[in-house]
Amino acid sequence: AYLVGGEESASPESLTPEALRAQLSTRLPEYMLPAAYVRLPALPLTPNGKLDRQALPEPDASALGTNAYEPPQGPVEETLAPLWCELLGLAQVGRHDDFFALGGHSLLAVQLASRVRSSLGLEVALADLFAHPRLADFALALAHASASTLPAIVPVARDLPLPLSFAQQRLWFLAQLDARASAAYLVPTGVRLIGSLDESALHQALDRLVARHEALRTRFVAVQGSAVQEFAPPGLGLPLRVLDLSALPDPQDQARRLAEEEACTPFDLAQAPLIRAVLLKLAAHDHILLLSMHHIVSDGWSMGVLVNEFSALYAAFSTGLPDPLPALPIQYADFAAWQHRWISGALLQRQLEFWRAHLHGAPALLELPTDRPRPPAQDFRGAGLGFELDAELGAQLHALGSRHGCTAFMTLLAAWAVLLARISGQTDLVIGTPLAGRTRTELEPLIGFFVNTLALRIDLSDRPTVGTLLGRIRSLTLAAHANQDVPFDQVIEVVQPVRSLAHNPLCQVMFSSDNTPEGSLDMPSIELQPIAGSNQVAHFDLALEMQVRGNRIAGSLQYACALFEHASIERHAAQFVTLLQAMVAGDDRAVDELPLLDAAEFERLQRFNATEAAAPRWHSIAQAFAAQVRLCPQAVALVDGELSLSYAQLDAQATELAHQLRAAGVGPGQFVAMLLPRSAALVIAELAVLKAGSAYVPIDTELPESRQALLLGSCRASALLHLPELCPAWAELPCLAVDLARPVDPARVPALDLPGTGPESAAYVMFTSGSSGVPKAVVVPHRGVLNLVLEPDYATWRSDD
Repeated sequence: AYLVGGEESASPESLTPEALRAQLSTRLPEYMLPAAYVRLPALPLTPNGKLDRQALPEPDASALGTNAYEPPQGPVEETLAPLWCELLGLAQVGRHDDFFALGGHSLLAVQLASRVRSSLGLEVALADLFAHPRLADFALALAHASASTLPAIVPVARDLPLPLSFAQQRLWFLAQLDARASAAYLVPTGVRLIGSLDESALHQALDRLVARHEALRTRFVAVQGSAVQEFAPPGLGLPLRVLDLSALPDPQDQARRLAEEEACTPFDLAQAPLIRAVLLKLAAHDHILLLSMHHIVSDGWSMGVLVNEFSALYAAFSTGLPDPLPALPIQYADFAAWQHRWISGALLQRQLEFWRAHLHGAPALLELPTDRPRPPAQDFRGAGLGFELDAELGAQLHALGSRHGCTAFMTLLAAWAVLLARISGQTDLVIGTPLAGRTRTELEPLIGFFVNTLALRIDLSDRPTVGTLLGRIRSLTLAAHANQDVPFDQVIEVVQPVRSLAHNPLCQVMFSSDNTPEGSLDMPSIELQPIAGSNQVAHFDLALEMQVRGNRIAGSLQYACALFEHASIERHAAQFVTLLQAMVAGDDRAVDELPLLDAAEFERLQRFNATEAAAPRWHSIAQAFAAQVRLCPQAVALVDGELSLSYAQLDAQATELAHQLRAAGVGPGQFVAMLLPRSAALVIAELAVLKAGSAYVPIDTELPESRQALLLGSCRASALLHLPELCPAWAELPCLAVDLARPVDPARVPALDLPGTGPESAAYVMFTSGSSGVPKAVVVPHRGVLNLVLEPDYATWRSDD
């Protein structure tokens, strides 16, 4: 960085490389900080007024400060430096270089610990590297590291049944429990091959991969109720289906259909190999290769191994050369046997105690706001949504994490936890995160299922600030990594969570940062085009995967289709981005105060809530009903079994009955009792009484006659309405029958002038039982009814209102 001009009053101390680096580190991530700072009175310019780069002076030692390159010193630093170079892809590493500033992350830190174990025979915790990220400091910290006591992984005899790894046991059990689970755990991939393809070399390379990796020719069978591994001989090979689509009218459409079928076709775990290959020929120099594996013999890291080895094998076989790959000293089954041996003593118990304490009392389910009720069993149908953060936000997130000693994984996990807590209303939540599970260098070149899951329990009940939460996530992540050797299934057994076919135990949401080695597919004379996967499955309710490549941060949010609509996932993704923007804006804000809505969404929400409307011009229910009749006379207004009345028909029935009431002397200020069941007749009677200007008094037809008579006398009713077949002999007042069997022609019913009933006039009377047993009357005015049932804008009523 070249510094031009500046304040004359600036002290020399404020312009030192160390001071400038400290200031910039508050705004830039470590890897973007300049290595040297040169002070110039002015920038050198060419005659044309442009920057003369050739005239810029080279930085000297004073410009480099204490961050200048200094070679490693001593045997430990000199041993560590090549390991850092190998993992970080660098040519040289100085003793003052920072592992994470150079691009290190949690997965690389695990690999470094594995290499330290192999090279120096020492056990190092992830927390040690985070506490001492500079090479010289880390080397000093190793002086206090304990010697490694883990036994070596050695080949075991194949003459006896071999156990499954703990991860394999869970997948095998799920496959026995539900056939859909087996189909949900497929690992499909595809690539388009444009150019001169050597089909023989391709098939030979695939055969060699199956022979080389025992996991790919493993089958899983039950022996006395437990699953064991059995292996097909190395010469099994891989059957390659070759389908010529070139003569079809639309070979690409047929290829897409076949790719979808292949990605959804389950494996029989009792039959080897658990890998399939299909070669689709679209034209003479245009092919698609489809590969499918079962997850029980593969994982994300395995795909990188397969791609690299396939590239090397195809390149050799297509030119007539022999297999260039070194022999594998161990196989996956050796790891499985080793895992059963050493995960059984004090180490297991110590780590299990950590998880028992960490997850004690954790909620069984994260109650997310789903669009549909949770089905009784998972169906594994899924879909996804991709999104990307802008580069400026990516840089700000790196700077935020750097200030708190957090990796991008930790920073993004914190934001994901806040979002889940906000939308679920829960402050105690468990988020799962997958680990590569390859904690030893000898496991890195193997194809197999090594992935383990950590259940991270995050507490937000004390309303932490952004900075506090980041520190909490950092400590939790390091503690979980220190206890990652216990398989997730063992954790489930010791915690004993609520089990259900409807959801996963312990955690129903996931978070991952995809930084596993991807592999590089390279085939001579072939242009390669990846084929997007088509088997959208969801093993969890929600799973957020983030890809961090410098300032470029992209995300993929996978979701269960049985629970969520795509629009809801779009909304949650937007909320996540808004939350990240708020986090980088201030470390000291409480996380429950951070906004989830951007400006546009907030304005839209305000518009939705702008529900002010002018008060209606009518004051009575009869007037309101008359307005609705004029608005939609032919719309269905009332349904009672087989009977269906339009607004016009209902109005005619009620108006005719109102004429009869008025003829019987009933008018405003009086009460009309109704001995009617809950039916269309009751609705017609209520409207008729209101049209007459009176108030109605419903009386339960199931009450004893003495109780009915008591209520009738209490309200001093002027008339009684009843069904034709239920005329009460004991009633001593005018009685009118509501006869639905008699048709009424709306055109022949005389119009009725509605009385000028005010909003405070009685609409109906209800009797309560009363604490003393004596009925008590409650009078409800028209105003109370209208406030309960009418919307602000009466013109928007529909027939079902």
